[in-house]
Amino acid sequence: MKITGYADRFSVAPGETIRFMVSSDAPRYRADVVRLVHGDTNPEGPGFQEREVKTTVSGEYPGRVQKIHPGSAAIVPNVPALKSFTIAAMIWPTLPERGRQVLFARDFVLEIGADGCLALSFGDGMQGKRLPLGQPLLARHWYSVGAGYNGNTGEAWVWQRQLLPYPRADRSDERRSKLHPHPTKSATPLFMAANASATHHFNGKIDSPRLFDRALAPDDADRAVRDATEALRMPGLVAAWDFARGMSGTKIEDLSRNALHGELVNLPARAMKGWNWDGTAMDWKSCPEQYGAIHFHEDDLYDAGWQEDFRLEVPQDLKSGIYAARLRSGDDEDHIPFFVRPPKGKRTADIAFLAPTASYMAYANDANSFSSPGAQMVVGRLVVLQPNDLHLMVHPEYCASLYDNHVDGSGICYSSRLRPILNLRPKYASWLGAKGSGLWQFNADLHLSDWLERKGFEFDVITDEDLHAEGLDLLKGYRVVLTGSHPEYYSTRMLDAMTRYTQEGGRLMYLGANGFYWRIGFHESLPGVIEVRRAEDGIRTWAAEPGEYFQSFTGEYGGLWRRQGRPPNLLVGTGFTAQGFDLSSYYRRQPGSFDPRAKFIFAGVGDDELIGDFGLVGGGAAGLELDRADPLLGTPPHALVLASSEKHTDIYMVVCEEILVNTPDLTGSQSPLVRADLVFFETPKGGGVFSVSSIAWMGSLSHNNYDNNVSRITENVLRRFVDPKPL
Repeated sequence: MKITGYADRFSVAPGETIRFMVSSDAPRYRADVVRLVHGDTNPEGPGFQEREVKTTVSGEYPGRVQKIHPGSAAIVPNVPALKSFTIAAMIWPTLPERGRQVLFARDFVLEIGADGCLALSFGDGMQGKRLPLGQPLLARHWYSVGAGYNGNTGEAWVWQRQLLPYPRADRSDERRSKLHPHPTKSATPLFMAANASATHHFNGKIDSPRLFDRALAPDDADRAVRDATEALRMPGLVAAWDFARGMSGTKIEDLSRNALHGELVNLPARAMKGWNWDGTAMDWKSCPEQYGAIHFHEDDLYDAGWQEDFRLEVPQDLKSGIYAARLRSGDDEDHIPFFVRPPKGKRTADIAFLAPTASYMAYANDANSFSSPGAQMVVGRLVVLQPNDLHLMVHPEYCASLYDNHVDGSGICYSSRLRPILNLRPKYASWLGAKGSGLWQFNADLHLSDWLERKGFEFDVITDEDLHAEGLDLLKGYRVVLTGSHPEYYSTRMLDAMTRYTQEGGRLMYLGANGFYWRIGFHESLPGVIEVRRAEDGIRTWAAEPGEYFQSFTGEYGGLWRRQGRPPNLLVGTGFTAQGFDLSSYYRRQPGSFDPRAKFIFAGVGDDELIGDFGLVGGGAAGLELDRADPLLGTPPHALVLASSEKHTDIYMVVCEEILVNTPDLTGSQSPLVRADLVFFETPKGGGVFSVSSIAWMGSLSHNNYDNNVSRITENVLRRFVDPKPL
């Protein structure tokens, strides 16, 4: 990809401004705004469709290459000049063999060298001004480490003490030497987990750093690290940082009277258990003194930090919808999607499409297609990589998704939209998207926008971030809210708002599956970033460490909403039951479909018709991920199971939260749990819920020029739900 970019926001209203950041290998490129209608290039369907919109953006722009510099760190400005010093902390290195990694840098550097050994150096570390230890650090073991320098004698020393030593693997070590450096004479910043050039990032945890203006004996420095109260009593204390304070923010707090507070860069992971975690506390709020660690990574990223190339002030008359800034340079092209919502507090249609932007962020730059050794087994076929995937492969600095791991193997728990998201694009085919169109998330949701326009439905577009910020007020006034194909990630505010909407007479059409599944947190002060903690249960590509299940952003227990006592069945009647990524199947009508209450749903559909035995996604309407009704999980007792899918392949497997004991009968051809249930039920005050329980449903809407039973059922429900007459 020779041209790409991102915007500073997903959602924008008329009169507001959205900024675009672009990197181009070519000296010039053209930008235009387009309305996205259908993003699927499959020749069996309607084909890719976009409409140019005349705006001030249209035109030629100078190209430039903009780079991304990942890696987290902490910076403390204006640390006073010190003739003598001691720096000490607890560390938990995760990749000590990775190469040079800086722990602390100022006019000195305490680092892990290329040999995996701790070392103190001054200046460039040459000409006898480097003091290394001879014992390489063990990965994922806690150490008390430190270094000191006596400005009067020129003597320096460095040490490490392994907190859990082994008889044959105790890597504790200490060394002294005279180095005679030339320390700075003015206040300068102190860098943690990287150097002043934002390179040589540390992979691992740092806990309880201490800085003194004198050379302390290692025993005294070790005691100061282990006991903050003791450190505050010791003479010569310059700073004692407590990473457990201000957990939800981006600052690190100094407990000393000098108040040398610092700022975190690129969102290293917080609410991490520290060196003294003993398993008695699982919630960092109940025992913050055991959660004083921050986990830094060389591949953390919050904001790519590119400079703006152009901006759009959204015209007052621009219709709400799904748009993109289209970038073109010769044969190279990219789209930067964004969503135009109606003005705040207003609506321009009775129908709202709630774009699942939190889920888009969760899957942002998913690298499993080329990084996971089990990718082909998951989908049951050869994985085909797109140019976007290849670009991510050679540019890991774009950083990966909440389904990927950091370079040190720890799970990625934060994801930001302030970077190019190369799988959030029209025309993109995902490795997870089944045979046929191979769509997933954003591009799959364009099947719905295409269908709505073809059927003549007026609709507004709103987003998850809007819902989190405004709650129920965003939904009020809409007769119907439509979900995307995979609204998987929900914050507490979002779920509360959607629940209240359905209880206050709103009508909800859940047009996907595996929705309302993971609890997430939005950062309260940083825009465009979410957090997930993959706690107990759930389909996971990584699992949170014990003791790290509570979110740093909100303090809430993470993991599945089902584990919080709020399974999706309570809201939409169905919940995640199985997944498979090869072929999609069909639904067969169940007795509930013949109940008089469901008559409007099946108008024009024969009693014996198979529903959705066709489609662009896997060849059927029931596929990829499936939900089922279950009264034990909260499906309302009056809910009608209208139809159920059948005959799924053995690539489909029951989800792990349903399994107490592994047995060999958990696949599509054997387990009755592998099915999608079409469900309808009424809600208070004349409202209702209709759930299709399949991610592949939307891919069948356009079949036979939109004349098919999936399209007909969807239209029947939508027209009745738009009708203000109570259900």
